[in-house]
Amino acid sequence: MAFAGEWQVLQQGRRGSSKGQLKITTMPETMRSIPPVLCTLLTTVMLSTGQAAIKNVLFLISDDLKASVLGCYGDQVAKTPNIDKLARNAMVFERAYCQGMACGPSRTSFMHSRYHGAQGRMNLGQHFRENGFYSARVGKIYHMRVPGDIIAGTDGLDIASSWTEKFNSPGQEAHTPGDYACLNLDIFTRELKGRQSTRMPHRMFVSVSYEGDGSDQPDHKTARKTIELLRKHRDKRFFLAAGFVRPHYPMVQPRQYFDLYPWKKMLLPKSVPNDLDDMPKLAITRSRSALNGIDKFPDNQKRMWSAYYASVTFMDEQVGLILDELDRLGLRDQTAIVFTSDHGYHLGEHTFWQKSNLHEEVTRVPLIVSMPGGRAGRSKSLVELVDIFPTLSAAAGLKAPGGLHGTSLLPILSDPAAKVRDSALSIHGSGVSMRIARWTYTRYKDGSEELYDMEKDPGQFGNLALSKKDEHVALLKKVRVLFNKRLTAAGLKPGKLRNSR
Repeated sequence: MAFAGEWQVLQQGRRGSSKGQLKITTMPETMRSIPPVLCTLLTTVMLSTGQAAIKNVLFLISDDLKASVLGCYGDQVAKTPNIDKLARNAMVFERAYCQGMACGPSRTSFMHSRYHGAQGRMNLGQHFRENGFYSARVGKIYHMRVPGDIIAGTDGLDIASSWTEKFNSPGQEAHTPGDYACLNLDIFTRELKGRQSTRMPHRMFVSVSYEGDGSDQPDHKTARKTIELLRKHRDKRFFLAAGFVRPHYPMVQPRQYFDLYPWKKMLLPKSVPNDLDDMPKLAITRSRSALNGIDKFPDNQKRMWSAYYASVTFMDEQVGLILDELDRLGLRDQTAIVFTSDHGYHLGEHTFWQKSNLHEEVTRVPLIVSMPGGRAGRSKSLVELVDIFPTLSAAAGLKAPGGLHGTSLLPILSDPAAKVRDSALSIHGSGVSMRIARWTYTRYKDGSEELYDMEKDPGQFGNLALSKKDEHVALLKKVRVLFNKRLTAAGLKPGKLRNSR
């Protein structure tokens, strides 16, 4: 559920603005359940395609990809020419947020457009399949254990009702012959024995560089199978979901991708003294440098960045193969394309590594949407991954099922300045974070809080929830009220997240 009101006090951030009043209105139910005829009209008018609706959907999902490492999101080091090319002809959402902080919760959430309670609900693939589309997945869409399910070639937590057909993309992962590194243990070897792999405690710090063209890797197999399906089903209406496992650990790719990012030239994230002192206990992830051992090896932290970038570039190349084939087949002007990731990732920011926390590097994700005949641009409007389902449904001229928590992004695809919501929620077992235009507020289940000014402090180094300044105390009170209303509207229970004051 979304709010359509203007939160003037919070956006301006000044004490006494608007006499302390918050104008909050709820989006009408009719906006979340658009009849098919109106969907068709809205699609035609807003996207100026001259057609009743899109014919096809190509849904591309990366794994553990933080928005900030793509060229189209401002990274000056990353080499991501194919995703950047897509972005130039699409709408780039600069403030897109995931709802789950790990693979399983996030993917369940956006595939059902639900913050919670997806059991028995219609899913995105099923929605298209039951409306006459050929629906298929290749690779990881719902949760798969990486590397476990990739090595075994198994389905993970796939939901069979989503697909007409499904295809896995197996690979050797950390067992790929080549130069193996376990960077938090400072281990470098070519031996195949003793490598950190499935369910092993240090697998998240593993990289493998090897001689080859990458055709043996899961993401390349996903690209090739997706291309095969595009060719086979080009004359049908299709919903085709391709899930890449990189840059999820282990970061395995041919040597030439590592060579693009010499580790000695990698720059580590900004650090400040006593960075964790103003963070609540539940905000401090278990995977941090002081506990996993990588703090002893600064050079290996740089190697982690090199391996991550290399994985991103390898994944980008596979995206390019698919998009090139879509063009070659003449399907681009009939096909909606969505590129995103399940969540972001920490690579040493705040000394944190991986995911499963509620800070910006994890909650913010890339979201790039290309509609046939649609407008290209960049939007700073707040959006959530649960919005993908109703957006694609409306664009295809379908009636969305009831109970979706997302909101169609078609207005923003027509006008990047348009707004469909004033906040974005991210949900974790430890608490809930709410991103609004200027501020990020997080409340943990023990009642502790974080509040950051994302204009002045985008790295989230100063927790204003602990500030004694009158302006911050007053702001915090207003944000708490807004947060409680937002959670209640989303069907969550703010009472279980006690206020600390």
